[in-house]
Amino acid sequence: MKKYGWVVSCTLLLAACTPKEDYLFRYTYDGGEEIKITAENIYTPEKRFGFDRETLAGGDDPFYFSVDVPDGNYKVTLEIGSKKDAGRTTVRGESRRLFFNDLHTAKGEIITRTFVINKRNTLIGDGEEVKIKLRERSKLNWDDKLTLEFNGVAPRLRSLKIEKAEDVITLFLCGNSTVVDQDNEPWGSWGQMITAFFDDRVSVANYAESGESANTFIGAKRLKKALTQMKPGDYIFVEFGHNDQKQKGPGKGAYLSFTESLKEFIAAAREKEANLVFVTPTQRRRFDEERKIVDTHEDYPDAMRKLAADEYIPLIDLHAMTRTLYEAMGVEESKNAFVHYPAGTYPGQTEVLADNTHFNTYGAYQIAQCVVEGMKAAGLEITNYLRTGYTGFDSAQPDALETFHWDESPFAEVEKPDGN
Repeated sequence: MKKYGWVVSCTLLLAACTPKEDYLFRYTYDGGEEIKITAENIYTPEKRFGFDRETLAGGDDPFYFSVDVPDGNYKVTLEIGSKKDAGRTTVRGESRRLFFNDLHTAKGEIITRTFVINKRNTLIGDGEEVKIKLRERSKLNWDDKLTLEFNGVAPRLRSLKIEKAEDVITLFLCGNSTVVDQDNEPWGSWGQMITAFFDDRVSVANYAESGESANTFIGAKRLKKALTQMKPGDYIFVEFGHNDQKQKGPGKGAYLSFTESLKEFIAAAREKEANLVFVTPTQRRRFDEERKIVDTHEDYPDAMRKLAADEYIPLIDLHAMTRTLYEAMGVEESKNAFVHYPAGTYPGQTEVLADNTHFNTYGAYQIAQCVVEGMKAAGLEITNYLRTGYTGFDSAQPDALETFHWDESPFAEVEKPDGN
């Protein structure tokens, strides 16, 4: 179907709801009354919670559950599993932010998992709003609802509890299409994968959007909105360069307008007593005759490195790490990390997809691990809150494609994101 001038190819799944009990799972919001959720609990603006996106629980299909909540961070506690049968459950939130991937439960086994998720809308205050793009109006990240996705081979949910989380660190992400929460298959970004590596003392607030540069991000008031939610001790990661290099004319350039925009992030972070971190842009997949990555970002990564050194800003050199990553994969195998698919792979896809800038979910997960390793190398205290199961990553030895599991959402998009 057509939305706001951009094409979305969707498969909307309606699970056959045949519960073996009189309710599907228990739901509690912020210490309130426990509600037993049944098939009748369909989300409407009046009810303010319920099954969403034309899905229901009860079968083996993915389902979505939405709750109207104010902006902020929320701790989600899940009981995953079923007394009746085995399950395999993947948990994501908002625009496909990954929290738990392929949790296996035996028949009768119930496991408890917690995470913290950030929710926001476009309102800033005094009638002021973030200037989101037309294509963002259908994104789950910018509405009044907190939406949770339960996916997997056999998703099983026993109980869901949502409560406000005040005393957590928020990691704000500012960037472009390589960082943004991509809503639809097969696109992915490291920003929506990094959520899976932190425990429930960290919340990731991804303000990135496709096509943005440092100055347009500020101009759209994305930074201003983030600052209304920010507190001392939070983190701001800033990754730009892909789209900034396309801006031409007087005053434009890596050491001119780009550097001046980055200085605005520095000033804002310091005023809020937040921890600013620069992230150099990811490499594009372009190899030379010697099978080495060709740098395509001109002086922009160096400009970030120089300003970081001058202003004592920690820096994650993703530009260098992704060069190592892609070269380790090789010319052909590296296509597996990007949106390279033959025609007909996804609904409505009549042409080959061959994008050498934007990642698929496997590639996004590899790059998220690069970011985590960059955080560790920079000595950031936030790495104290990595989940205990994380064992480290070497960009020169990427995970084998066949070891990566991803349960696709019911929604696919054949048009590439803004930017290149």
